Amino acid sequence: MNTVTEKELYEILGDDHQMTAADTPLRPDAFVKTDAEKMTVIEHHFEQIMEALGLDLTDDSLRGTPHRVAKMYVQEIFSGLHPDNKPKISVFDNSYHYDKMLVEANINFNSTCEHHFLPIIGKAHIGYVSNGKVIGLSKLNRIVDYFARRPQVQERMVMQVFNELKTVLDTEDVMVVMEAKHLCVSSRGIKDETSFTSTLQYGGIFEKKEYRDDFFRLLGEKNS
Repeated sequence: MNTVTEKELYEILGDDHQMTAADTPLRPDAFVKTDAEKMTVIEHHFEQIMEALGLDLTDDSLRGTPHRVAKMYVQEIFSGLHPDNKPKISVFDNSYHYDKMLVEANINFNSTCEHHFLPIIGKAHIGYVSNGKVIGLSKLNRIVDYFARRPQVQERMVMQVFNELKTVLDTEDVMVVMEAKHLCVSSRGIKDETSFTSTLQYGGIFEKKEYRDDFFRLLGEKNS
């Protein structure tokens, strides 16, 4: 009987792009360190990674890289980990009584695969029917961007955006679709340059096929 080693299990989990929880896995002490302290730690360790790779950190082009990476990690591509960076969403009464579907398509996002820390580049499409409340259109983009700026699995991200919109809008009538290219698939492993991944999450009236069909028909018209 073949036994799988712990490191082999790591490879299987990563290549299969599995997730272990719907919430981003965070330790209880995740926000004890300040951003500046985190950057100092990351800079130190990334310098060691570069040295282990044999890079010459005295070279003018490379000497600032550990600092740049640390700043990028904390203040940019992983800024969505910190709840203080969650977008402030103002909710308004649906005073014009629009009671049909609203769709915002082609919301660009850049995220990072939590298994290999390589980019995920994609688009989100959101639809909802007001239950008496609406939010500004740009806030949909900001919600997607917030959850994208953390190590992610696409299945988790679509659920997080979906759940946030349900909470903010106080309705089950929400649908979220995401399509993305994963560089951990195209630049390593199988090295498939053409494939992309689609995920969707929906509830409320979107459980009915005719509403989902209307949603996808609108997407088709926008992308034709």
